Amino acid sequence: MEYRRLGASGLTVPALSFGAGTFGGSGPLFGAWGNTDAREARRLVDICLEAGITMFDTADVYSDGASEEVLGQAIKGRRDAVLISTKSGLPTGDGPNDAGTSRSRLIRSVDAALRRLGTDYIDLYQLHAFDAATPVEEVVSTLDDLVRDGKLRYLGVSNFAGWQLMKSLTAADRDHRSRYVAHQVYYSLIGRDYEWELLPLGLDQGVGAVVWSPLGWGRLTGKIRRGTPPPPTSRLHATAAYGPPVDDEHLFRVVDVLEELSRETGRAVPQIAVNWLLQRPTVATVIIGARNEEQLRQNVEAVGWSLTPEQTARLDAASTRTAPYPYFPYQRQEGFARLNPSPVAIPA
Repeated sequence: MEYRRLGASGLTVPALSFGAGTFGGSGPLFGAWGNTDAREARRLVDICLEAGITMFDTADVYSDGASEEVLGQAIKGRRDAVLISTKSGLPTGDGPNDAGTSRSRLIRSVDAALRRLGTDYIDLYQLHAFDAATPVEEVVSTLDDLVRDGKLRYLGVSNFAGWQLMKSLTAADRDHRSRYVAHQVYYSLIGRDYEWELLPLGLDQGVGAVVWSPLGWGRLTGKIRRGTPPPPTSRLHATAAYGPPVDDEHLFRVVDVLEELSRETGRAVPQIAVNWLLQRPTVATVIIGARNEEQLRQNVEAVGWSLTPEQTARLDAASTRTAPYPYFPYQRQEGFARLNPSPVAIPA
């Protein structure tokens, strides 16, 4: 396993992390992902640790906290061998203080997560969404207090816009508070919007990407092909409406190249899709998921090798899309590009 620094922090994380969204799965979304119990989860954790995958990601909204509970049971007795990443901020109830990142909510959420996980500290704590109703000064001061109390080690966010993240970092710097060092983001070959603003921001501010859904919400598993409907076992039948949208022609243009490269390299389509991500700037770790041991062992094989520059260029060309304003001039016009050279190769 390869290990990388998380942003500008001193924390070292594995290039692959394990997403525990399938643990204790219930409800229309998480139930479709899987419903791994504690015994099965412990076996998956065993395989991860054998492969050097030491970071496990969850959230309080995953199956109403059941994911955190099952993960806590699965790592019991080996807390020092793992890194726990969890999130809060999305609604967990109907009450007025059951959503958001106010001081009251954050303190309650952290204490509840610690109980469910069976631990006294969380390695990486991330805000699951931006709370426009709470001043960023209140948020960063509360999180800084929780770091000073020893309950949290490192801080991050998830699904923030560029201005929201930058405003938060500015407030933290101004008041000498703990900074966000991670941004958990959607990034895949069929979803490269991260590159337009958040990637340059991450490079500039030392914020590492923790990538969720690297297979485009299950569309880059190798089971979705041009001219063929998703197989009956695909979770897309139940979950497509919850995930990032993509039009069919763009999807199949990328899938066609992935299948070509699969034949050339002997690697599975998901392994190629994840390997491409691991070569992108700012990416600290890519979260992989698995409902069973076979899926996990296949996903682990995404590391330890690299696509050639020519193969990477073919994937880049197939997956690129015209950026929205104000980004497209920097992508397409020489004068703009000279002033702001892109940190990644984005074909015109």
